[in-house]
Parts: sequence; C-alpha cells; structure tokens
Amino acid sequence: MSHSRTTFVLLACLLALALLPLFAEKYYIQLFTKMMIMAIFAMSLDLLVGFTGLVSLGHAAFFGLAGYVLAYAAPQYQAADLWLSLPLAMACSGLLALVIGVFVLRTSGIYFIMVTLAFAQMLFFLFHDTKIAGGADGIYVYAKPVAAIAGWEPFTLENHVHFYFVVLALLALVYAGLRMLLASPFGRVIVGIRVNEQRMRTLGYRTYRYKLVCFVLAGALAGMAGYFAAAQFGFVSPETLSWHQSGGVLMMVILGGMGTLSGAVLGAFGMILLELGFQGLPVVGGMDIGKHWQLLMGGFIVCAVLLLPHGLLSLGRFAPRWRRKPVEAAE
Repeated sequence: MSHSRTTFVLLACLLALALLPLFAEKYYIQLFTKMMIMAIFAMSLDLLVGFTGLVSLGHAAFFGLAGYVLAYAAPQYQAADLWLSLPLAMACSGLLALVIGVFVLRTSGIYFIMVTLAFAQMLFFLFHDTKIAGGADGIYVYAKPVAAIAGWEPFTLENHVHFYFVVLALLALVYAGLRMLLASPFGRVIVGIRVNEQRMRTLGYRTYRYKLVCFVLAGALAGMAGYFAAAQFGFVSPETLSWHQSGGVLMMVILGGMGTLSGAVLGAFGMILLELGFQGLPVVGGMDIGKHWQLLMGGFIVCAVLLLPHGLLSLGRFAPRWRRKPVEAAE
C-alpha cells in the first residue's frame, strides 16, 4: 500500500472514530474507548517487539502500576487532579521500566523473555499477597480524574463522550509521535538493532543505551494506557499486572502485524471485537458455543499466524491483486 493511500485510510479511520459518538449509544462509546486504550498499550509493546526486537512478557507491569498510582494519588472518595496524576503515573511506570531495563537488557533471546516475566510476576505477587493496595481484591478508583485549570474545566472525564475524545486525541498523538520517532535517526538505529545488533555495535552505536531508552519510553506509554484503563473502569487489581495481560497484548501485536503501528492498533480493535463476537455465539445442539470462546479465539489466532504471518494488516496487500485479476483476464 502506497504512502498516500495509507495516509488516506488512517485519516478516514480517524474521522470515523471522531464521528462515532454522534450515532452510537453509551455502551459502544465506552467499548471503543476501551479499544483505543488497548491500542495505545499495544503500540507501546510494538515499539519493543516489532521495532527493537525485544519480546517482553512483563509489559503489563507498567500498565498495572499506573492504575495503582492513580488509585493512590486520589484522595479517599475524591477525584485526583489529571494534570498531576497522569504525569506521575507515567513517570512511575517509566522509572520502573528503567530499573527493570538496566538488568533485563543485559540478556537476550529466551533469557530476556523469562527475566521480564520474572520481574512482572514479582510485582504481581507484591500487590497480590500484601495489603498495600487491597491485596487480591484490588482497589477502587471512586471518581474519575478532574481536569481543572485554575477553576476552569475544559472537559470532564465523568462524561463518557468527553472521556472518549480525550482517549482518541491521545491515541492520535501517540501514533503520530511514534511515527516521527521511528522516522528519525534514532528510529533507524533501533530497527538496525533488531536486524543485526552486532553490526550496529561494530558501527559504533551503543546499542544498550538505545534499547534502554526504548524500554523506558514503552513503559511510560503503557503507563498512560493503564492510567486511563483504571480511570474508565474505576478499579485496579493485581490481574492488570499479570502475565495473562502481557500475553494478551502481545497477541494483539502479533494479530495485527508486528513492526507496524497501524497493525498494533488494528490488532487491539480486532482482538476485542473477536472476543465479543465469539462470546455472543448462540447455543447450537444443546452446546453453548459462546461459553468456549477462548478455544475459538485460540484457533483463530493459530490460523491467522499460519495464513497471515504479517498479521491482519497484510490483508490490504492482497486487495490490489484482486482488483487487477479481471483486468488481466480481459487483456
């Protein structure tokens, strides 16, 4: 797909999302808000997996930690200040990524995967087995953050439409920011690290530092997603830090297409829609098919990986061929 066509498709999708609240009911607005939050989360992981070649199974640690920061930053039964709590949550997630990254980036391959998983599980059990944040029961966020500036409130997150547009704006900003980063010399270096790290070292690049910056940036962006997920649902539990959450967002990246920001967004939307679709399947012959939606989802993921190794985004590459076939036959 050409650059101009890609730009046109992206703008059309952005316009469609911007017009959605004019026609959709509250349920669908909140559903698409969740999808966009997960899309930001997926893009943050794709920065590591698809562009830098770092497969992490502990990315949910940064996502979940930001939710807990929001819960702690809010006074009891009151709303937190958005302009203070959001940077604080992202900073805490980024700081955690820095601490973990200093250690895990000294490994590679399967060892990197296992060490990231180990650190995430340590954090999971810290929140799960202690009472510092409600233990296994989690903790509630009783009110959504307030975006007041000197007494003036430009928008209110308690309004689901306002919440939707704030998340949409952040999704667009994160996407545009990452595209600019990846098009810069820094972005070319991290892609070179994924292709051949030894060669990049030979050329004089300190690859460890580049990978650490990516790891911290990805952690901070995951924190942004975790912050708004906690604000939307009003609840944070240790499950948001678990390896299941990390595995789920990794499947989104793989499903959509690794190494493409558009693929990460498509994978997040597609994964959630598929889950809802499979869960809503009817009872056939006395068998509740929707009850076994996870089996169907697993089968779909396996088929998608086998038939579309570059993800759902690669479906667009076949469209021009399908349109050309009748012309070629006529000739």
